[in-house]
Amino acid sequence: MEKNEILVVYGENPAEMASEIAEEAGLAELIGDKKKRIGLKPNLVVARPAEEGATTHPEIAAGLIDYLQKNGFTNIVILEGSWVGDSTEDAFRYCGYEALAKQKKVELIDTQLDKAKPYDCKGMRIEICDSARAVDFMINLPVMKGHCQTLVTCALKNNKGIIPDREKRRFHSLGLHKPIAHLNTVARNDFILVDGICGDLDFEEGGNPVSAGRLFAALDPVLCDAWAAEQMGYAVSEIPYIGLAEKLGVGIGDPKKAIVRELNQPLKGGGFAKPGGKVRQLAQYIEEAEACSACYAALIFALSRMDRSELGRIQGKIAIGQGFRGKKGALGVGRCTQGFAAAIHTTGASCPGCPPSGAEVLSFLRQQQ
Repeated sequence: MEKNEILVVYGENPAEMASEIAEEAGLAELIGDKKKRIGLKPNLVVARPAEEGATTHPEIAAGLIDYLQKNGFTNIVILEGSWVGDSTEDAFRYCGYEALAKQKKVELIDTQLDKAKPYDCKGMRIEICDSARAVDFMINLPVMKGHCQTLVTCALKNNKGIIPDREKRRFHSLGLHKPIAHLNTVARNDFILVDGICGDLDFEEGGNPVSAGRLFAALDPVLCDAWAAEQMGYAVSEIPYIGLAEKLGVGIGDPKKAIVRELNQPLKGGGFAKPGGKVRQLAQYIEEAEACSACYAALIFALSRMDRSELGRIQGKIAIGQGFRGKKGALGVGRCTQGFAAAIHTTGASCPGCPPSGAEVLSFLRQQQ
């Protein structure tokens, strides 16, 4: 796998998807020495099931552990620290990681209970937990989801789980963006496998999951987050920590420089999550017929970025899905609606892409108004 690549896999079995993408990425070769201590860092911000959009599916970690053990790696740990005020121990148990660790015979580390030391993170002094620094190869397992303060959270912000609670409080007092960027100059991001199955629409605690049915892998955490932001309908400039991390030399912040390689095609539908109230409200603007989950998710993310006046100007419903192939209509999203008639103000009433990104859908919908 190349540094600027993003590998995407769609499916219904997270464990199989994780193993497949690890195989395609050549993860065993990336790690090298079988004696290396390998860390898996999920997002377990709260003790809520992954289906609600807040936490990393344990099946993803299970698939990776199976892959690693099959390839002769035995020194594996899962480490995480929930957000301030919540218990990591409860999250480990409730989210299925306690049972997973016992079944796979891997160590489980609560970084809230860990010791930490300060490090010079390119001009900012930040404490990092000893257990994270003891890892030789870190596999970051974030959830691609919304966040109430930073708008988006993915690979870079997920590393807040390897700092003590006192540092988490300080990060918030500093506005999050700058310390997140500086943290990642020292925090390891050796391999990133993003849970894009059903991340929350706009809140890190979950409750409004958007089913997209995919995982994606990256080696560059900045490029990973830039691409994820675009999928969710944001411009990179709207997420300051991405640009700050790029300036600090952590990675590339231009999603157009990513070479995206899809291992298979998006699946129709996807029952990974029960939509919350916000998602159901946005669904009233959509006419869906056999839509792929990733395409549908892009439309939901785009609609969530539009204000009331913009939503009020949408004429009729937005068509999406394979059921519209070869048909005519006023407004559609995705390659399946490419036959729709030309709109009044643009050269076409169908947003291209299979699937398009949330940012592309948002731009398209605004052009129609």
